[in-house]
Amino acid sequence: MNIVVLAGGTSTEREVSIDSGTMVCRALREKGHQAILLDVFFGLDEVTEPLFGPDYDIDRAADKMRANSGEVQKTARERIEFFGSHVIEICQKADVVFLALHGANGEDGKVQAAFDLFGILYTGTDYLSSAIAMDKGLSKELFEIHGVPTPKGITINANKGYSVHPAAYDLTFPLVVKPCCGGSSVGVSIVNTQEEYEKALQDAFFYESEVVVEEYVYGREFSVGVVDSKAYPVIEIAPIQGFYDYKNKYEAGSTIETCPADLDDETTHKMQEYAVMGAKALGIKSYCRLDFMMREDKKMYCLEANTLPGMTSTSLLPQEAAAIGIDYPALCEKLVSLSLQAQEKKE
Repeated sequence: MNIVVLAGGTSTEREVSIDSGTMVCRALREKGHQAILLDVFFGLDEVTEPLFGPDYDIDRAADKMRANSGEVQKTARERIEFFGSHVIEICQKADVVFLALHGANGEDGKVQAAFDLFGILYTGTDYLSSAIAMDKGLSKELFEIHGVPTPKGITINANKGYSVHPAAYDLTFPLVVKPCCGGSSVGVSIVNTQEEYEKALQDAFFYESEVVVEEYVYGREFSVGVVDSKAYPVIEIAPIQGFYDYKNKYEAGSTIETCPADLDDETTHKMQEYAVMGAKALGIKSYCRLDFMMREDKKMYCLEANTLPGMTSTSLLPQEAAAIGIDYPALCEKLVSLSLQAQEKKE
């Protein structure tokens, strides 16, 4: 198949997206597909045929994307359009677009909605469930409605007036403060005092106007991939220092990851069940990854869902797949196949 791997963008996770996209593009080519890497925000200055030729230089494309990263903010201020030059035209020429985007304008359903209107097939879930999962406050509400345990919390809007005292929301320290629609733990803080809390609110409001404040669950951290409505093996994430923030997620050696996690069968199955329930509660199709915390008493809480999980060398979903004998190229091809099946059902 002719496949566009769409990466880059304007979010705080641009560099992670480029890393994911580069690896996905290389893997799909290993499987015999004619894949190319495309920056959703900068596109290509000109379209030369053949677009999907056998001699495509992935590293050159990735290097150009990284070189453009320093121009993102300046370009975003100067232009209204999100899609770069020829992006829609190129994507329409592909059999499918593999979405290796992360964060805002990629994982939030906007690109998916546009592609639906242009008749472009893409990987991952649809625009609506993408938007719902991106909103951590709304996700929490739906988890609660569908019986998926999640930490007690509240959504605060900077423009609608709010109390700086957690007690006003029946919350007590320690707390987690995070942007409502952010990703990769950017802007996330764990706070233990009023002073830390007020600073964390301001830090989170720097990224967006809505912030989720929730009880901090002290314990072990896990993640579970859900692919084709089936849970993958549970993976445990143990940062060497601090919590699972941006650095610990993407810097090799910062975190000890164990897959399958060292859990008894009952606990494993329960977490996997909650993962499937969580994906269903948000209406997610094809694939996703859900994150959990578990206390010492084995009470577990679903934190959030990721509709376009990272696909870098240190990412969790590829490790979970490897634990059941699915190597990285096979996983990429599987995600394409499942997504196309889901799109056919939608039609």
